[in-house]
Amino acid sequence: MKSLLTLFLLVTGAVAPSGGGLPSKAPSAVGMSGTRLDAIDHIMSRAIRAGGFPGGVVVVGRRGATAVEKGFGNLGYSDKTKVVAERTIYDLASLTKVVGTTTAIMILFDQGKVKLDEPVSTYLPEFSGGAKDDITIRLLLEHRSGLPAARELWRTAWTPADARRMVINTPLECSPGHCLIYSDIGADILGFVIEAVSHKRLDVFLDDNVFQPLGMEETTFKPHWTLRDRIAPTELSPPRGYPLRGEVHDENAHVLGGIAGHAGLFSTASDLAVFAQMMLNGGEINGVRLIADSTVRLFTARTEETGARNDDKAPRALGWEMCGGEASCGKFLSPRTFGHTGFTGVSMWIDPERDLFVILLTNRVHAARVRRPSKVIADIRNDVCDVAALAVRDFGSSPLAMPASFRADRASGWNRPVRKRRYATKASSSKTGTKTAAKAPVTTKKATASTVAPKSGPGF
Repeated sequence: MKSLLTLFLLVTGAVAPSGGGLPSKAPSAVGMSGTRLDAIDHIMSRAIRAGGFPGGVVVVGRRGATAVEKGFGNLGYSDKTKVVAERTIYDLASLTKVVGTTTAIMILFDQGKVKLDEPVSTYLPEFSGGAKDDITIRLLLEHRSGLPAARELWRTAWTPADARRMVINTPLECSPGHCLIYSDIGADILGFVIEAVSHKRLDVFLDDNVFQPLGMEETTFKPHWTLRDRIAPTELSPPRGYPLRGEVHDENAHVLGGIAGHAGLFSTASDLAVFAQMMLNGGEINGVRLIADSTVRLFTARTEETGARNDDKAPRALGWEMCGGEASCGKFLSPRTFGHTGFTGVSMWIDPERDLFVILLTNRVHAARVRRPSKVIADIRNDVCDVAALAVRDFGSSPLAMPASFRADRASGWNRPVRKRRYATKASSSKTGTKTAAKAPVTTKKATASTVAPKSGPGF
């Protein structure tokens, strides 16, 4: 039987996944250009050589298989262990919001246990009083609840119970529905709702209902210490006072016990590829129906943003970000593309029109050697997504041309400020005899790829 399966995989061009994950196929077998996808190697190498991050993983998948699944660089600058796409574990940061929290809400929605337009206080009575009574599950998912972006729980909370009380008692910044503020606090409230409705801790609910059914065996909160050597380290000098490896980077998630609605998940790129394919398939994979296809469509459709104030410019769906402009998803993915990013240097974008997903995992918060690692990761996210989209050969009337250079080649602002104009002041006489300042432009030297060199120091 095993030999027949092997023969089948060879004939179809697929390779059986090792230890779970999706099968891999040659780019040509999924309608992509391998030559164009090779540019990802160049882009990642540029970032690693410049010191934006010590290593990372890129997975590009299409039509149920991976066309690229590759590790680059090392786990850390002092740890020379090579990154392995199928084994290296990364802190997902805010990808927790969609892979974990939003997915759990989708499942409870399917089960009829959570209604989008029901007040949060219906499920979480302690979250009530005043305008909080007007906050619905939908508003939390849309980041329009009026809750602030975050608060520094870790400065005053001594226990997870203390931190939980602080989250629930957080005052609103504006009226519900009248502003859009990307909020970690709102995601934490959703996490509490999941626990109240399911009568299970968030990590247990997700393991039982998402990760185990999908075979995502490397995805977890608070990974066991025995996995430490496979986990990419994050910050060297956090407020906790010791280097972080296998412990959540986010300070608020840490004080909440390492299990939070906004951060705390760890995973491999291979596990996330299974999740992304499940979403592309409309909530099902390998005969496992996790979410109704109608629910996937509902939660990944662009929402209408209302209200005069918008502190978060990214277009949004329910829990998910939508691709728009160059918000880390490049210029060429379709408007229906949904995904999310994470502060540690991770991102996942899913394009249903191209049947394509792009996953990037790095630990850019680990002692970066450029002055502006946030600029590096933004450029690399966009470049990788652009390459993936441009490598698709059977979408649209004709393939678009590859760019002459990538953001990673230009390296604009990685170590020096983006080019600006300075003005020298010249004195000139007005008709009244007083002196006014006339501005003469003086240009500063622009940072180019050749001027970028690794710098010392952490730099954020």
